[in-house]
Order: sequence, then C-alpha cells, then structure tokens
Amino acid sequence: MKPIYQRLNLFIDGQDAYTFVPVEPIGAQSLTIHRATGDIVLNAPNTPVHPTASRYGKTIYGILGMISLALSEYVIVMTGREHRARLMGHDIYRAADFDILPLNPNVSVQNPPHPVEGHLLALVRSHLIGGHFLFSYGWDLSRRLQAQWQDRDNEKRKALWEVADDRFFWNKFLQSRLTDTDIAHDLSPYILPIIYGTFDMRTVYIHGHRIQLCLISRRSRYRAGTRYFRRGIDHEGHVANFNETEQILLVVEKAAGRLSFSENLTHKLSFTQIRGSVPVFWAEVNTLRYKPDLQVMDLLETVDTTKLHLRDQVSQYGSQSLINLVNQKGYEQPVKEAYERAVSKVEFPDVKYQYFDFHNECKHMRWDRISVLIEKMQEDLVQQGYFHLDTAQAQDKAVRVQTGVVRTNCMDNLDRTNVVQAALAKWTLNQQLKATGVVSDNEGLDDFEALTRGFREMWADHADLISKAYAGSGALKTDFTRTNKRTKIGALQDGYKSVMRYIKNNHFDGARQDGFDLVTGAWTPQKNPVTASSLIADTRPLTIRSVPYILSFALFMICAGLTLPRTSDYSLLYYFTLWFVIASLAIIFMMVHGIEYVSWPRLIPLTDIIYYNGPGFRSAHNGKGFSGPLAQKLESNGFAAELLLNGRKRTLTVSGMEEGTKKRVD
Repeated sequence: MKPIYQRLNLFIDGQDAYTFVPVEPIGAQSLTIHRATGDIVLNAPNTPVHPTASRYGKTIYGILGMISLALSEYVIVMTGREHRARLMGHDIYRAADFDILPLNPNVSVQNPPHPVEGHLLALVRSHLIGGHFLFSYGWDLSRRLQAQWQDRDNEKRKALWEVADDRFFWNKFLQSRLTDTDIAHDLSPYILPIIYGTFDMRTVYIHGHRIQLCLISRRSRYRAGTRYFRRGIDHEGHVANFNETEQILLVVEKAAGRLSFSENLTHKLSFTQIRGSVPVFWAEVNTLRYKPDLQVMDLLETVDTTKLHLRDQVSQYGSQSLINLVNQKGYEQPVKEAYERAVSKVEFPDVKYQYFDFHNECKHMRWDRISVLIEKMQEDLVQQGYFHLDTAQAQDKAVRVQTGVVRTNCMDNLDRTNVVQAALAKWTLNQQLKATGVVSDNEGLDDFEALTRGFREMWADHADLISKAYAGSGALKTDFTRTNKRTKIGALQDGYKSVMRYIKNNHFDGARQDGFDLVTGAWTPQKNPVTASSLIADTRPLTIRSVPYILSFALFMICAGLTLPRTSDYSLLYYFTLWFVIASLAIIFMMVHGIEYVSWPRLIPLTDIIYYNGPGFRSAHNGKGFSGPLAQKLESNGFAAELLLNGRKRTLTVSGMEEGTKKRVD
C-alpha cells in the first residue's frame, strides 16, 4: 500500500500559491495549489520552492481536504496530532488541531468580509474542534481486520484512500477536490483519510502471553448528525447514528518479557458489532419539554427502505441478528411496533429479530439480568463466530471468519446499546481467550483483574465518546460498564448528564447539525452570501423574540428585590407578585410556543418533519401555540390573544436553490 507523507512544510507564495513540501523523503514531489484558479499541481521531484515564498509557522501533519463556501474555497490542514497507540506495527493518531487556509487572497479567516462566510467558517471550525477524528498513515482504520485480510491481494498497489470503506471515510467529501482530478493516483501520498470514531488499546500479560486488546468504533458519514435532528432511516436506506464497533485481540505466545515486539503476533482475532437507529421513518420533535413529541411516519416506502438497509448490512457483514431494546410500553411503544411491522414484511432468511425488554428485565438495578439476553443470543453468537488468523499457519487461510453480526438498537443507540454490546463482547472475548489457549476452560475474563479492568474502562470510554458525538454528553449507565455494578452515585451522574443533554439538544444542536451537513457534503453553499442571509438572521416575529428578554428582566427584578429595604411588607408583596406573574407568563408563553425557541438546523430545515400531517403516529402537538376551543375563545380578546397565539409554521431558510444544494455530491 502506498505510504502517505507524515510531515509537510507549507510555503506561501504571497497571494499566488500554497506549496506543500514533504519533510521526508527529501526531494519528493511537492504539491502546489494556485490560489487564483484553485488548480492543483504536482511538481517534479526536487523542484525548488519559489524564492519569494515564506514558510508557514506550523508543521502540517496532513491535508484533510478542501471545502468551498460562499466567498472562497479553503484548504483544511492538520497542524496537531496526538499519538494514541501502535497497532500491528502502525502508529495510530488523533487529529488534535487544524488550520483553515483561504484560496481567495481577499478573504481572511479571522475576519471574514461577510457575516454569512463567517458563520459557515465557524460551523466548519466547531465541527473540527468538537469531533474525535482518528487516522493512520499506513493502516486502514476504516475497515475491520477481516475485510482487510479478505482484500489483501487487491490492495497492494492501491492507495489508502482507494481502499477505505466509503461509509467511514469521514473526509471523503473534503478530499473530493483531490480524488476527482486526473492525477488523483499520483496525489495519493497527500490524500489522508480519517474516521470519526473511537480508539483504545490495553496491554496485559496472562500466563506468559502478551495480550493486546483494542477497541475501535467507526461512525458512518451517511445520515450523520445529532440526537434529535437525525433519527430513523432516509430514502437511500441509511440510518442515523450508525456505528461499527470492532474488538481486536492480539496474542503473542510465551512473550519473552515485557519488551517483546507487538509485531511478532501469534494470533489476530476480531469481533465486530453494529448499531444504528430503528430503520423506519420516525422522529422526535423538540418543543422545550423534557420529552419531545414522538412521531412515526407511516410512508408507503417504509418496508422497501427497511429492506434496502438490511440488504446492505447482509452484503457487508453476512447474517444479521437484530436486538431491539426499545420499551414495549409507554412513550417508546410506537417505535417498537413500527420496527416489528417492517421487519415482519421484509422476510430475509439471513435476518433474525430478537426483542429484549431492557428496562423491565433490569429494573431495580438488576443489571446482571443481561445474562438472560446472552443466553438467548448464544446460538447466533456461536454460529456467526469471529475472525481468527493464526500467523503460524498459512496466511491465505483463516482459522475462522465472522459470518454475521449482531445489530443492536435502543431509542438513541447509546446507553442501553452500550451495555448490551459490552456484554456480547465480553462473552466473545472469553471464547477467544480459550480458543487461543491463553486461559483454560475453567478460567475466564473475570479471573484476571488487569484485563477485566482494561476491558471495562475501554468500553466505558468508548460509550462516552459515541454519546458525546451524538447526544452532547457522556453515556448513561457507564458505572455498570466500569464496575459491573449499578450504583446510586452512577444514577446521580446519569441525572446530571440527562440535564446536560436536554440543554444541548434544545439550545445548541442546531449549529452542530449544520456542521455535520456542511463538512460531510449533505449541503453545499452557492457562491452568493447575500441570498443566504437568512442563515444568520432571526426571522421570528418581534413578539417571539422579546419574551426571553422579558423573562430575563423579570428574574433580574426579583433578584434585585431581595436587596430592597423592608419598609413595608405589603409593598414588597405586591412587587414580588408583579414580577413573579410576569416571569410565569413569559415561561408559559415560551413553553406553549416551544418550537420557536429550539435551536433548529438552518442548512437543511426540518419543517416537513415538524409539521408532518400524513399517516402514522404523533404523541402530541406541543410547542405550536394555542389551538382548539381555548384558541378560538382567545381570538376575540384582541391584543392579548394575538400575543398568546403568535405561533406559525417555522420557516428557517429561503429555498435550497438560493442558498445551497441539499444533495450529497461525492
């Protein structure tokens, strides 16, 4: 596989060009991007840098790609990296810092000439800073171990970006300016694929064997986004919050002390699981209430898109064992029923469905009841197996391959899913340790404290990072993953995390979702910032906008009243009553019109979901203003009624043709 340059020096030739020169090997072909035209040129070996060019103050550790905004095209480069581990002879890094370089010499990243350009740049920057991006210069992090082994003969002469898994090649859209050129193959040493996911590795010694346990998760770039703004499935069969999780076990038999090289591996084993949103059309509409309005859209194409999704998973992984953890009663029941209706009509022989009532089975902190699910899934786990390569044998034949995966989901595919996936991984790890002779048939993972602690910490950290990417806070229930016990302190921590999720999901996730859509290419801007001015303008009526200020002023007056001299108890009573009434009315108004106060995505508005009125299920219609007999009665009361009824269908942007393209272009 062709190597990628690990360090680059950047030279800026005034307003004419950016030239990237590899530090090693000396004399390699440099890359020039002309700022006026955007042309990408690969220079001849040993081409000297233009004498007027000045060296950039930072070392470049990789080019993540290029993105075109309203006024200019930009080059995104990595200026900081964090070494995570060395896996099978290859260094794994996390991208830690980034710079954005404009091609247009009249555009400044620090002081953009137009507010729309500044807004779009801020979205890109926040996405890069807030994401957890991983990469390797010589090993394909986007594909599981078994897939790499199966394709080993076809990829020897290919570049890393050419063999990367399309689903997990996070910066594929950004790299399209390089990969779509006629010289893309020659540019390969400059094209660095990254994944959005997690990586962790622990090393322990058991009975003289050196054990490396690694956990990798890969997040799909399709239907990517945040918790409440990306749910369910789209018309192409992609589901929200789709993650592939691979647990890798590397064994060195009878390691000669702690200085043994990890490259001298005897066994390579891998176990893969997947998670993803319930593959039907459904959504949750934020209204400022703690629980959003649940909505299931019963569309004609539901069964076909579910079938499309499952067919793709079967083609990727083999047989599918679907574990559904959604509650069978209460708020979540309609989603469970819609899922089961769709699966019952798919009729795939390679797809099995298993329901597990997580909250009912594990109530009163009886989390050991997960063993009930393991017993039900044991036959499938044995049949699907895991990937096992014995390096002492011929490399063209594996001891066994994984023939299917378990697909787990709950509502968010976070907390309950994390617990179940960790339990399945633990069961499989025990089988792998016995199969490789590391432990005897009478021993298990729990008999080795260092390995057990490393396993639990890895899965808990993995759960936290996936949860932060999707929901904005760490995962719930990780105290069980870390300690194998559910504790009251853990329950209190979960309460805090739930509050943080509520705040972020209602008031901050709109911009986060826009960042996902912009960087992955789900939305691309047109070259005219004026027509996209609604991206930064608040188009809500003055009444809607003024109420939060009224509430803030009322709270300020209440606090100020606490410092007033007590000359008269009656006067203070009237004073506090007045401001408490004003504050209460403001809160009531904001809750009644809750949809107007949610931070919604602006690039790809969700108006069709918020105001969906087709067949299906809707738990409530909160946050849309007063309706029904009360509204009719208020309409006759003049201005006060107008104030309370000032709700409307929220329009977040002008047409997509004016502002940008809503179709993925890569």
